[in-house]
Formats: sequence, structure tokens, C-alpha cells
Amino acid sequence: MSKSRSEQMVDRLRAMQAAAPEIEASAVVSVDGLIMASSLPADVEEDRVSAMSAAMLSLGERIAGELGRGGLEQVYIKGDNGFIVLTSVGEEAVLTALARQEAKLGLIFLEMRRSAEDLVKLVG
Repeated sequence: MSKSRSEQMVDRLRAMQAAAPEIEASAVVSVDGLIMASSLPADVEEDRVSAMSAAMLSLGERIAGELGRGGLEQVYIKGDNGFIVLTSVGEEAVLTALARQEAKLGLIFLEMRRSAEDLVKLVG
């Protein structure tokens, strides 16, 4: 039996995290704020991650447009304990990754871009 789209997305998230071990958690979220697939630790609330990811993406798109920066590619947040990076997956979803503080961001960005290219085929 073939895997569902959601299972295929989870497999892709896990592959991304294996390629970039500094990524602690990841999720694919619809632009309406619904979880499509996730590889989040048990202590992380999926609903909270999905709602905040969709809100950040929406705000980032608005800021980029209003300030003449073109289409949004990525939102990057740095906190005391690490990073949160959001990348568009086509027009319908966003890929969210939580990375450790010592993460090499170039590698994170590369793996997220590769994953988003694969995920866009599954989201549509």
C-alpha cells in the first residue's frame, strides 16, 4: 500500500532533520494555520506552532510587499535558545523549522530549500 501525502511529508521532514541534525523540529503548515505534517517533539503543541507559523508568514509577506522587497522567501527569528526559520512551500503552505543555537544557518537554509522544493509537489 502506498503512503498518504501526509506520511510522505513527514518522511521528507525527517530526512531534512537527518541531513541537518541541528534542526530539532519541523512542520508543514497550511496558510490558514492548520498542520499538514509535523516532526515535532511531544512537548511542542502542534496547534500553537501552526497558528503562529501562519501568522508570521502572513505578516512577513505583508511587510515584504509594503516595503518593496518583493515576494517573501523566508522569515528568520533568532532567540536566546536557537532559531525559528519559516520558508514558503508554494502558495499554500509554509515549512517551519526549529534549530539549535549552534546551528550552521547556511546548512539549515539549504536543507529547507531542498525540502520545500520536494514538499511543494505533495502540498498541491
